[in-house]
Amino acid sequence: MRVTTDQFFWVLARVAGLSSYAALAIALVTGIALRTAVFDWLGSNRLVRSLHEFTIVLWIPLAGLHILALLLDATARIGVLDVVVPFHSAYGSLAIGVGALSFDLLVAVTVAAYLKRRMRKAVWLWVHRLSYLAFALVFLHAVLSGTDFSDPVVSAITWGTAAALLTLGLARVLAGRLPA
Repeated sequence: MRVTTDQFFWVLARVAGLSSYAALAIALVTGIALRTAVFDWLGSNRLVRSLHEFTIVLWIPLAGLHILALLLDATARIGVLDVVVPFHSAYGSLAIGVGALSFDLLVAVTVAAYLKRRMRKAVWLWVHRLSYLAFALVFLHAVLSGTDFSDPVVSAITWGTAAALLTLGLARVLAGRLPA
């Protein structure tokens, strides 16, 4: 069986998108875990922080590959402006728009992370918390545009991650730092 160029880019976009989602999910779970102590049994906070920082950086090239594959896929009909200007796309306007909005927020949070030592702590915390909103938008983008949700494994991982983040987020809000 011969794979067409568009089929290749379609598969690459899916794999890169799901991988970027996984890296971002791990970054958020480990970030919340650092503040709730739920992973203290795994090892030191240094280990969890290293995983958090690695996955924060890892989502960027994976998201870039996802976007590049979509731009090169002729059937996707997505242009450069559609990637950065929310709801600009004529094709899949809501799904692509939510993806663009989440991408914009994540880029802002990532850039702010590199500048956090120059920012007031309150400003950094406010910007950093936008990552939760951005992840919710990534999840919505995946639900609206992803055909991969029909796969039970992908669906279970995606919904499981969302449930874990919601549970940890509620624990953080309601209980603060939890005992190990």
